[in-house]
Order: sequence, then C-alpha cells, then structure tokens
Amino acid sequence: MNVSPPSPSDVVEVRDLVVRYGAATALDSVSLRVAPGEMVALVGPNGAGKSTLVNTLTGILTPASGSVEVRARIAQVPEGRQMFGDLTVDDNLRLGAWQMSGRGRSRRKQRDTSWVYELLPDLVRVRDRKAGGLSGGQQQMVAVGRALMSRPEVLVIDELSLGLAPLIVADLAEHLTELNREQGTAVVLIEQNARLALDLCSRAYVLEAGRIAAEGDSANLAASPDIARAYLGEAQGLPGPPDAQDDPGPDDTGPHDRATADPAPTPGTAKTARGNQGTTVQSARAAAQEAT
Repeated sequence: MNVSPPSPSDVVEVRDLVVRYGAATALDSVSLRVAPGEMVALVGPNGAGKSTLVNTLTGILTPASGSVEVRARIAQVPEGRQMFGDLTVDDNLRLGAWQMSGRGRSRRKQRDTSWVYELLPDLVRVRDRKAGGLSGGQQQMVAVGRALMSRPEVLVIDELSLGLAPLIVADLAEHLTELNREQGTAVVLIEQNARLALDLCSRAYVLEAGRIAAEGDSANLAASPDIARAYLGEAQGLPGPPDAQDDPGPDDTGPHDRATADPAPTPGTAKTARGNQGTTVQSARAAAQEAT
C-alpha cells in the first residue's frame, strides 16, 4: 500500500525493531519512517504495541534488536497527560524546557512560555491555576504545550483523544494542524480513533500484535474494505468516534466543559491530512452545538 522507502533526510527511521518485556515480545520486526514536517499516524487496537513503540522512540525503552534513529529533537506527549497536579499551568509548561539547560540559551529565554500561549490561546485564562483542577481537554493542551517547550522538530502524541468529547478533540486537532503547517513540526500521532488519525495525517501505519499489518497513504487505507472492516470497525466507510465525555475539573467553568459526548458526523473518506482536518473540526463543532 504505497510503501515509501526510507531516506537519509528522514527525521525518524526505525528498522526491524524488536522490543521485549521479559519473555514476551511486544514489537516484532517493526519498521517505519517519518519525513521532516510530515504527519504520520500509528493506529491499532489496545495491546498492539503502539505505546511501546512511542516509548522506544523517545528512549524510555531499550530495543532487544533492530535500530531506531531519531535525527532531530523529539518530544513526547504521554498517554494520560501526566500533569504535575499541584503546580500551575505555567509551571508545568516551564518544566518542559528543563532539558534545554546548557545549550547556549539564557535560562530566562529557555523558560519563556509566552510563545506557547500564542499557539494555544485557550491556556491564557488558566495559566495561574493548578493543573490538577483543569478539565481533561485543558490538561491535554497543557501536555502538548509542555512538550513544545523543548522546541522539538518531532512531536510524538500518545492518544490525543483519550477520554475527551468530540468538540475538545476537534479544537486540539486544529491546534495540531496549525502547528504542523506554521512551525513545520513533524507529528507522530498514536490513536485508537482511527478515523481521527487518518483524517489528520497523510500517511499511516496499522499495528497489530506487535507487527505492522498495513501501511501507506491514509486515503488508501481508509478506502480499503479489508482495512475498514478489520481496523476501523465497519466495512463501508469510517466509523464515528467512541462516546467520550471531557473530564471536567472541580472548578472549571469554561465553555469547553459544556460540550457533550455525542459523536460527530462522519466526514467521509480521508483524502489529505489538511483537507479533511477542517471537515473534522466543523463536524464536531456542529454536533456539539446541536446537543447543547
């Protein structure tokens, strides 16, 4: 399915990767690549090895064999957000720049969060609040902003939509696409919501039981009846996203928290990452407005 060969200019190149937990093999001969400025999706069911691959890319796990080459600065948005709940939003963001110490920039410039608020303006009104009191959508935005503080050229996001209402996911997707377009940041998106991933990303890998089951252009994968039936939940077209409610914080009264979990209408077969992203956002917003 339109398998593209690796290139010396790729910012991420994985070859025949094997990762084990004791005697259990989590990844078996996995190969993938990410070009500069590319948005690539990694989809598959629970237990397929997606998070294992992410953690190996970022150096948390050590391969048993094979190779992982990351030729650019990389940052990870972990599954479940993993906020420092007792710290403010601004302090959480500043912690994302910690690794940049000693790289020739002044400490003050390293910890300057103003540019992140320009990219994610919804965080401005909560910058002085403790992260543990935010809604799930706001926490996910903080997690993205925290990763961006290291000025990565590759942003790896593990389960962007986990536990969030469609309207919240649509806003996050819009920010992510703008970041890719305006900053040229490559994105590796790990998602169970295959429709969202294929709509946002131009190319995708399908991971099952630790192996790459399919790869290619998102449009081709979405149009394949076999792929749709096996990995997208239905034989004809893409499924709607799973019902999810943004987890409100104890004192969060922002407009996002009034969004319901009604799934957005199916926008149709994925065509390109940037073309379908606008359709996804509009559909999610329309569904949320009808339900309020």
